[in-house]
Amino acid sequence: MQRIYEPQDLLEGELLQGMLASEGINAHLTGQHLTGAVGELPPCGLLGLLVDDVQAARAQQLIATYNDAQPLANDEPENFQGVLLC
Repeated sequence: MQRIYEPQDLLEGELLQGMLASEGINAHLTGQHLTGAVGELPPCGLLGLLVDDVQAARAQQLIATYNDAQPLANDEPENFQGVLLC
């Protein structure tokens, strides 16, 4: 297995793990049980995504594509500019 990515936080790690799973790549998130020990500080390398060697290149490509994604133009309703709709 190869460590292919260090998520900024647990939320990003779980999101990327799910994205990789949806693409048929089994990823293991390490360090999630250690993040509570640092409190509000950033985990600084505690978290890592591990994948099988044969899937590492594809997984890195998917994560790079995800990180490079930009919001769609004109995707915001005109009457709610700057307001997040949930």
